[in-house]
Amino acid sequence: MTMPRLKSLPSAALAALALLLTACAAPPPVPPSAPALRLEGPIVLLGEVHDHAAQHRLRLAALRDWVARGARPALLMEQFDRERQAEIDALRARQPPPDADALIAAVGGPGWHWPHYRPFVELALAEGLPLVAVNVGRAEARRIVRDGLAAHGFEAALPADLLEGIAAEIVASHCGQVDAPLARRMARAQLARDQAMARAVEAWAQRGPVVLLAGNGHVRTDWGAPRWLAPAVRARSEAIGFVEVGDPVTAFDRRVVTPAQARPDPCAGMRPPT
Repeated sequence: MTMPRLKSLPSAALAALALLLTACAAPPPVPPSAPALRLEGPIVLLGEVHDHAAQHRLRLAALRDWVARGARPALLMEQFDRERQAEIDALRARQPPPDADALIAAVGGPGWHWPHYRPFVELALAEGLPLVAVNVGRAEARRIVRDGLAAHGFEAALPADLLEGIAAEIVASHCGQVDAPLARRMARAQLARDQAMARAVEAWAQRGPVVLLAGNGHVRTDWGAPRWLAPAVRARSEAIGFVEVGDPVTAFDRRVVTPAQARPDPCAGMRPPT
């Protein structure tokens, strides 16, 4: 998961985009000069700042445009824990199948603002697209932090720069309230999620196009899921980061820069009194 602190526009039709933007008046608008984003595949990793509503609208419009042009991608979502996949499949096999709200209520992961993700689920259900849970859930992550990556089937031989880079990001995103040793242990969970997402991308890419929806941290080309893809799969993939103005991270195949979302200082309540 990418912390909100971290930080190609779909152009199937300007009218359709205008409709999307007016449907959600509260979030910051997308500037008219934003570049067009046309998804071509076959493997697309779409990043996000999790709480950025305008970014979600841009990604949704891009995905709808791709589907309208005939693509039938599997939709891999960080927001569903992978241990719930059997339940997702069972629910979709029911007659009548559940709508997006019912499916999210039954198997949606905790801690997500689901109004941002409901339209993606709705699109997958309406179009009959595979809906794939790819997140390492909290309980599994705790076991990985405790036991280590290798004990749970993940690659544990990690370059020092990889582990230290992720650990430093964890310290920063937790406003300095996590020390370095704990951050390194927490980095194991992040790396497990990246590896799990990469494995899911590889498995579904054998069947057809793939779209991964995940935080920017997971689609970074330097330490996210792209790093763990087999070379042949990586060569067919594109990692697109959706970043806010001023975000210096460039480790993506393509960056879409959006205005910053207004939000309170996440560290304000963690600072000691002065």
